[in-house]
Formats: sequence, C-alpha cells, structure tokens
Amino acid sequence: MQFGAAIFGPEGLRITDWERAYFRDYAPFGFILFARNIDTPDQVRRLCDDLRDAAGHDAPILVDQEGGRVQRLRGPHWREWLPPLEQMQIAADPMRALWLRYRLIAAELRDVGIDANCAPIADITARLTHPFLRNRCYGGDAVTVMDASRAVADALLAGGVLPVLKHIPGHGRASVDSHKDLPRVTVARRDLEAQDFVPFMALADLPMGMTAHIVFEDIDDSAPATTSRIMMDVIRNDIGFKGLLMTDDIGMEALSGDVAQRSRASIAAGCDVILHCCGDAGEIVQVGQAAGQMNAAAQARADAALMMRKTPTTVDIAALSEEFDDLLGAGAQ
Repeated sequence: MQFGAAIFGPEGLRITDWERAYFRDYAPFGFILFARNIDTPDQVRRLCDDLRDAAGHDAPILVDQEGGRVQRLRGPHWREWLPPLEQMQIAADPMRALWLRYRLIAAELRDVGIDANCAPIADITARLTHPFLRNRCYGGDAVTVMDASRAVADALLAGGVLPVLKHIPGHGRASVDSHKDLPRVTVARRDLEAQDFVPFMALADLPMGMTAHIVFEDIDDSAPATTSRIMMDVIRNDIGFKGLLMTDDIGMEALSGDVAQRSRASIAAGCDVILHCCGDAGEIVQVGQAAGQMNAAAQARADAALMMRKTPTTVDIAALSEEFDDLLGAGAQ
C-alpha cells in the first residue's frame, strides 16, 4: 500500500476517536511514542496495536530509547540506562557493552510492540558540543563513533528493531540546541568530510536515517540540512545514504515558518518522511496535507526499510544482562 509521508506522535496513552479516523484515512508510514504515551507494558502494547490497526498496515512504531536523559520507557517497568557517553567511559569492554545494552533495549521494545529505535547517534562530540547532545554521543573521534554506531545498529537489528541513524550529516559541532535555535556550523567542508561525515558514510547501509536541523555554511549557508537541496545531495551522493530519510522533529524551533511550510520545504529538498512529534491534532492535519503521500522513490525506500525488520534472533536475555552488568562493574572499579 502507499504510505502517507509522515510519522506522527499520538496525543496520549490511548488512541482517540479522532486519531483513529484520521490515521485510517491518511495511512501514515509510522508513529513515534514519547513519555506521554508510556505507562505500563500492557498499555503500550494496546496503543501499538491500535495505532497499527488505524493505519491499516504493520506500521513501524518508533521511540527515542537512547538511555540516560533521552529514554522514554523508564522504571519501574523498564531498565534505567546510563548516558551513552558515560557508559563508554566506564565499561571494561566499551563496544561489547554497547552491543549488549542495545540488544537488551531491543528486547524491551519488541516486548511491548515497538520496533524502531532512534539510534545510533553517529554525531562526534567536541569541546563546543551543546549539553543537550554531548552525553548522548559515543565518543570524540570518527573511528570510535563509527565502530560504536555499528555495534548499536547490529544489536538493534538482531533484536528485531529497526535502527534510525541520526543526525545526518552530523550534529556534534552545534553549540546551540536545535530544539530552540538554529545552529550554524562554520567549519570548512573538507574538515567535515574528514571527520563528521565519516561515521555516517560507514553506516550508510542502514534502513532509516534522520536529518540534522543545522546550517553548514561552507556547503549551503541559506538553509539547514533538513530543508536544503544542496545538503540532501551531499547526504545522498557524497555520504551515500540510500535509506529512508526522515526529518528530525518538524516542530523544533531551528526551522522557520509553520509546520506546513517546514514540511513542504523538507519534502521539496528531498526528505522522504516528515517526523511530527507533539501530538497536536491541528498540526497533524497541516503536516499530512503538506507532506502528502510518498513519491515512488520514497515508497521504495520505505518498503526496503520494512523488509529489514526481522524476527529477533534467540538469545538468553538473563545471560546477556549478567554479562552487561559485569562489564560495567569491572569498568567502574
């Protein structure tokens, strides 16, 4: 079936009658859950079932379950995780511990019907990286971030969860929070290509990715990557990312205009899907009208992404959890 070119965040813990009717008519590609949508495991399972039933297809349901500050499923029903950068710094075997962490997260997500996680973060942390991002990263050099991002993606895929690579083509040099302001990066393109773009090039085979709301002045000083045709060309051809490309949250204040204008500009630039998170019904309608249905190329990428959603490999979760705890305990000593 043809999908609507949007991913929507529902309003609350249960699907509303309005949402059910609208999603049935529009058939969005997928959904994303936030803390406002999470209460108990049984409640999340019902919500996921109802959202898919309304969309009329086995829609991917996304979440930001990075761990640390950005973790939508929390105690007492779900494990609390350290910030990724902190874990990388204390684990006895950082890469193995990262794989274990995200394989365990994948098991938690699949158990309640969530089958896509907005990770790995392939941004490289630097001295000026804004605090909103810094401890969500895996390291300060391209090789570490590349290897760590691959471990995260492999673990999620093994657990039957689609990874979403973010924030393409790199958010680490941003010194302001793109939720509130538009970051502008003045570094030369050759330096970006030598460092920031490297992890994304290495992970270009992943099924889905998310853009960065950042202006890279040496490449296109007139628009952030999300709405820049020039930057979309860099992402598709120089970085080589061929997967389904969604915007970061279209409601973030780094972008200008209303949500409809932002959505149209993003689709025109080359994004496949608009990510709308706040759950506001009026904005959902505006985004749906502006984004429309997926074009043929986006639909093909969406179908290919969904084909990578596999049944989890069989593992001993208790044994993996014990190994994980041992690696963190040994590293902290």
